[in-house]
Amino acid sequence: MTSILIFAAGAALLIYSAEKLIVYLVGAAGGLHVSVFLLAIVFTGIEFDDVAFGVVLNMDDLGDVALGTVFGTAIAMTGIVLALAAIITPTRVDIPRSYIVLFAVSPLVMIPFILFGPLTAVHGVILVLLFVAFIGYVATRELRSTTPVFRNAEILEKIEVGGGVGTAPVADTDRPTDKPPFAVTVPFTKDRPLPGWAGIGLAVVTLVGLVAGAAIMSVGTEGILEEYEIGATLFGATIATLVLTIEDVFLTVEPTRKGAPEIGVGNVIGSVVFGVTAKLGIILLAGGSILVDDEVLYWHLPVLAVMTGLSAYFIHTGRLRRRHGFVLLALYIAYWGISFIVLGEAPVEAD
Repeated sequence: MTSILIFAAGAALLIYSAEKLIVYLVGAAGGLHVSVFLLAIVFTGIEFDDVAFGVVLNMDDLGDVALGTVFGTAIAMTGIVLALAAIITPTRVDIPRSYIVLFAVSPLVMIPFILFGPLTAVHGVILVLLFVAFIGYVATRELRSTTPVFRNAEILEKIEVGGGVGTAPVADTDRPTDKPPFAVTVPFTKDRPLPGWAGIGLAVVTLVGLVAGAAIMSVGTEGILEEYEIGATLFGATIATLVLTIEDVFLTVEPTRKGAPEIGVGNVIGSVVFGVTAKLGIILLAGGSILVDDEVLYWHLPVLAVMTGLSAYFIHTGRLRRRHGFVLLALYIAYWGISFIVLGEAPVEAD
């Protein structure tokens, strides 16, 4: 029973922190006059806890598991996180084509590194620089544009009147009616804006809450596994998968549900691009070389490329529909089933 309470406490902290992060990102963007999409990529796309876990694994000579976390979490971002966002709240999305293209091709940058021998620290430097270039491109485009993606003035105006944030959910053929506006209580308005530095500081605090909540949930999960003697296979395929992706689920589903898909989509795009570039790069720089199994090249990487490309297409249509979510979720379940039954292993994820 104690383990369940610990798990519940971690979930509560996680949900609360995710809610506050949404508010403070919008406030910081308004105060700094920058795009919410850019802040979402930096604050939610960079997976600090994932990196820490991967580094520890590689330093403990578990480089194959560390590499598995890169693929597992990247595939889960589309197969679980984006899928659930589309299923729960179909919505309009408006992303520049160049961002979508970069998102779609990001898994392909790993091909030359995987083809030619073990992954090394040199590869790590290149991968980190690629992510820096991606952030630099997005920042340059957003800061120079007269109408940046997800204009913050519109978001603040809609928050102020108690409506949804940003773009409202759209009618979907699988969904009889639109949701009513979701009221959001915020400590700032257009007449009393939140200073940019304060928004950034509060966003950092909520990120700490996110990491702490996820860590507490992990402790509770381990206790549940031991206390109730749940089979490892069943646990890995159900509870662990939920726990290891729940932070990103809330960071994507909650903003979308509130009509701010800019934060949710930014989280998915940022997390995938970060995962296949800087995350793997930092793991290599801190823990050393990693030998790559053939299964990575012939199975996990192709699945990641297909899932990411399909997700990019769905985003490119301008609407995330419920059927898109079901397609992505079905493909993810198939990935799990084939990985476990045919390859004899479950894909590894980390949070």
